[in-house]
Amino acid sequence: MKLKDYREDLLTELKDPEFAAAYLEEVLQSKDKAAFLIALRDVVEAGGGVTQVAQHAQIQRQSLYKVLSKRGNPTLTTLQDILKPLGLRVTITPVEAPA
Repeated sequence: MKLKDYREDLLTELKDPEFAAAYLEEVLQSKDKAAFLIALRDVVEAGGGVTQVAQHAQIQRQSLYKVLSKRGNPTLTTLQDILKPLGLRVTITPVEAPA
């Protein structure tokens, strides 16, 4: 039995901004920076790729590759610039009070 490649389905799903937002939020909850950068790379790839997102975000392509690398450390401004052309934004929400 041949296994189906999940990546193609994931990238298709990530084209939907609501799905992409939930995906990034879930990974962000893990507090794993490397995992978040991988997830952000997935969303960028689904959103047209590094070249297209870099152009829309007015960031040099090489800089975006660096930000999305294992050693990447995007600033809040850079993260906002990357997310905007993908139909996403950074938001702050209150933590639910314990019951």
